[in-house]
Amino acid sequence: MADTFFGGSVSFDSGFLAEIISGTLPEQVRESIDTSHAGTTGGKMTFIPSDLIDGGELQVELNFDETASPPIDQAAESTVLTFASGTTWTFSGFMTNYGGELPIDDRMTASATIKVSGGITIA
Repeated sequence: MADTFFGGSVSFDSGFLAEIISGTLPEQVRESIDTSHAGTTGGKMTFIPSDLIDGGELQVELNFDETASPPIDQAAESTVLTFASGTTWTFSGFMTNYGGELPIDDRMTASATIKVSGGITIA
């Protein structure tokens, strides 16, 4: 079911709203715990899954708006990634970086990284 992100956005409870040019979805990571020991069968390492999952980071390239104040100095807040279809991913998140490009003869852009804290609710 291929689709595009045309019409999508990201918004924050603080009121910051960004026009996304492109992005990378959070890569959720679950660690593996080594359970190998001196008597492990066949000399092969064994593992169990961690109970904790790192929610990852949402990375976005945005149209830069010099009048907008990105919430880089804010605590974690409700963050909503809205897809063109109307589907939303809602999570507690906070910006870990924000920067931009100011070309002379092209649009101004910014990039931001939003750290996911906890789970993602898909609706």
